[in-house]
This record gives sequence, C-alpha cells and structure tokens, in this order.
Amino acid sequence: MGLHCFPGVLTLIPIQPRSLLRHAVVAATAAVLLPLAQAQAPADWPQHPVTVVMTFPAGSGVDVVARTLQEPLGKVLGQPVVIDYKPGAAGNIASEYVARARPDGYTVVFGTAATHGSNAALYKKMSFDVETDFVPVTPILDVSNVLTINPDVINVKTLKEFVEVVKANPGKFNYASTGNGTGTHMAFAEFNSRLGLNMAHVPYKGGPEAMTAVLKGETCCIMNQVQTVLTQYKAGKVRLLGVTTAKRVAAIQEVPTIAESGLPGAGGFDSSTWFALFAPKGTDPKVVARLNGAVRTVLETPEIRGKLESAGNTIRIETPEQFRQTVHANRAKWADVVKAANVTID
Repeated sequence: MGLHCFPGVLTLIPIQPRSLLRHAVVAATAAVLLPLAQAQAPADWPQHPVTVVMTFPAGSGVDVVARTLQEPLGKVLGQPVVIDYKPGAAGNIASEYVARARPDGYTVVFGTAATHGSNAALYKKMSFDVETDFVPVTPILDVSNVLTINPDVINVKTLKEFVEVVKANPGKFNYASTGNGTGTHMAFAEFNSRLGLNMAHVPYKGGPEAMTAVLKGETCCIMNQVQTVLTQYKAGKVRLLGVTTAKRVAAIQEVPTIAESGLPGAGGFDSSTWFALFAPKGTDPKVVARLNGAVRTVLETPEIRGKLESAGNTIRIETPEQFRQTVHANRAKWADVVKAANVTID
C-alpha cells in the first residue's frame, strides 16, 4: 500500500508487489552506481583546457613563472593550460572570481603569500575568505625579494649606509611597490617597522610599472623579486643591498641578507613570499591530487627547475595538506606584521 494525499484527505493506494520490487531494485542500483560514478569521474580529468587566473598583470613575477610552467604543465595534463589575467586590488579581483567559480578543477587562481595571507589582514571588506573559500592545491616556489635602489637617487653601497641616509633625512625618500598589500609592499613595510625608518609608500600597478618608476628616479627603491631585477642589476642600472630571505640567493650570491647587516632590528629578518595554485572550495580531492602531482612533475624536470632557480627562486614541494598548513601559518604571520607595522588599506 502507498500513501496519496489530497486536500484534507489521506488515501491508501495499493502498489503491486512486482512494481514495488522494481522500484527497490532501481533505487538500490542507483545507490551503488552513483558514488562509483562520482569516484571514477576525476580519473577523466581534465577533458578540456584548464584556466589559470592571474592575480597580477603580464610581465609581473607571477606571470613569468606561470608562463614558464604553462606549456610543460599542459603536456603533463594532456590539455592546454590557458592564462587569464584579472589583476587589481592586490590580487583580490582574481581571487574573488575563482572563489565563485565552479569547483570542477578547470578554474584555479595563481596566488601568493600576499593574496592568500596578508590581504586577509589588510582588506576588511573582502567577499571571500582566503582559507575557507579555497582548496590549497600546491605551492610552486619560494621567492626572495631584494632591496633594490637607484644610485642616482640615493647613492649608497651598503644596507648600513642606506639606513643612515634615510634616517638622516626623514620623509625625503619614498619606496615603490607592485601594489597595495603585495609582497613587495609588505616586505618594505616590515623592513621600515623593524629598522625604524620613515618612508612613504608609492604603490604601482604591477612589477614592470614599479621598476620603471625606480629606474626613472620617481622613487629611490623597491623590495622587488630577484627574478624581476636581475636584468637591470647585471646592466649596472640598479644596486642590490640585501635579500629578504634568511639565506643568500644563489643567483646573486654576492648580495648579503638583510639579517647579515647586524643592524638593530634586522636580526632574523625573513620576508620571502611564495607562489601557488588554489582551487575553489568543494573541488574533488582526486582532482586536487592530480593537479598537485602534475605541477610536481613539471617542477622536478631539470630544465624547468634550472630555469626557475637561476632566476633566484627556490622550488617548494608539498602535498595539499602540507600546503594547507603553510597557508594557515602564513596568514597568522602576516596578520602580526600588519599590526606591528600599522599598515592599513581600507
């Protein structure tokens, strides 16, 4: 018997045993096959191009790395990798776009320690959470910044001299960054806070524009990525005074770390960043694992590893779970820096 309802009436409708058995078999079969189909579907991923949404403009440090990985990653995945630029708001525009994308593994964002770390402390009105609205897929590499100066604007040769001149002329010198809240901004903000410097911040729209400003003398300096300043450094157009990592960078081994200066406040200074891929929350763990493994395969290729490391980067290999812990710790670290340096955006 079955229940059938009409307004104000409860009626019993007879159901034939054979029909009942057929419905039961169909339901049981569906219950078995649906989870199986869902479990097997990721094995076919990807079936069409994967889009990597860029947080910063063409020519920026993240773009250089993404372009390096684009073709070999596509070969490993068996589908093309498409780069889609959505720069602005220190990467928040791209991040929000991906946070709202379908969690099918076909749209990921190229994030950084800033876009998925310090931005959470700097921007109070973000429409997404840098942790809960994303699945950390894989880190790609660690990136060192380096204090880069235009000697025509501030003619010093050591970090100690730089600090002395800036302190002797409070408010005279300003520094460039690749945008509010970016790694280049936060590295210099932490540097100023720890060494007691008074320098105004001038944000630009990405790495190329910021470096052009330094070369033109619009600002004295920038904490820019090593890979971004190598060409100008080798051409003698800029000087490098100190790298922001705890250890020297192989590509510019002659440049000391900021911590090596021995200046008050510089001890233990380590303000590096990382690049990584994030997917929307809800993305199938098997898809995440597949993409993580594909990126790892590319990074372990001697040609790609050599190209990235020669530009001053350090390859970072982590599982999705290990990287999730990295993201959490990074967010906490930058929240402390933002508070200590009293940096505000909105």
